[in-house]
Amino acid sequence: MVVSSRAVEFQESYSASIRGRQDVDIVPQVSGRITRLCVKEGEQVKTGQVLAVIDQVPYQAALRTAQANVSAAQAKVETARIELQGKQALFDEKVISDYELSLARNGLAVALAELEQAKAQETDARNNLSYTEIKSPSNGVVGTLPFRIGALVSPGMTQPFTVVSDNAEMYAYFSVSENKLRQFRTQYGSIDKMISQMPEVGLQLNDGTFYGRKGRIETVSGVVNATTGAVQIKARFPNPDRELLSGTIGNIVLQGVDADAILLPKTATVELQDKIIAYRLRNGKAEAAYLTVDRLNDGNHFVVKQGVSVGDTIITEGVGLVKEGMIVTPKNVTP
Repeated sequence: MVVSSRAVEFQESYSASIRGRQDVDIVPQVSGRITRLCVKEGEQVKTGQVLAVIDQVPYQAALRTAQANVSAAQAKVETARIELQGKQALFDEKVISDYELSLARNGLAVALAELEQAKAQETDARNNLSYTEIKSPSNGVVGTLPFRIGALVSPGMTQPFTVVSDNAEMYAYFSVSENKLRQFRTQYGSIDKMISQMPEVGLQLNDGTFYGRKGRIETVSGVVNATTGAVQIKARFPNPDRELLSGTIGNIVLQGVDADAILLPKTATVELQDKIIAYRLRNGKAEAAYLTVDRLNDGNHFVVKQGVSVGDTIITEGVGLVKEGMIVTPKNVTP
């Protein structure tokens, strides 16, 4: 067989994790026991919708106390202001000293500061009462609800109350090797052109079926993982029917065309440990060629990246019996 090149379609599959456009951990901002659950698992919710209510009684009492403190502080301010007015009149008549007038002024300043402090405490109490309503910060779907009515929740708990996933669009995260990314960069000219020009990608679900809508590459990480030597890529898929769920796994399927691919049948190669070898004819003798390949998706051929060149004559029959330097008489040499 004389090696030649031709255009071949290829298909490559990469493991992917599927995430919602936004997965938000919902954590209570105040402590207390849940008195009401307002949604169900898997329910579609809107921004600001109440998910659950924490016992409001202690927070209502705290707000009333804070409001009473504001009223008391306001009364102190009025008393201090009246006292200052009286001291000012006495000072003008030279009945009291400047020291006593200064004390009255300071008394009013302290009363005003205490009023501002009381107002701040009232604001905190009002906010805490509002936080007893656990609300969704975004549109999305409610995840599991591990906490039921009567459960004690708090801002410091390690497990979120629930997760709201915005899954109108889904992201599939997968990784390719640094060498593969370099191939893409060479093919398209730059990462930006790769993102804009790369064909749509498919998504194979965990049960082996294919998702009915195509996705597009959206971002390519600028950092190579030091441990794996891989680069993360993100593909975006529309999900209007909510078929895809955040947290599932699948496979991203890339399809394309290699215009000058060298294609060898697997029967023309032998595998020795982790090496793939073909034998070519050189001056009537067999010479081992160690191949670097991508597996073609039909399972019967290799796309050869390195090891043989166009025009080489390759032994295709009885390859397992061939040895380095063996004299071989070619028959039926075909391209």
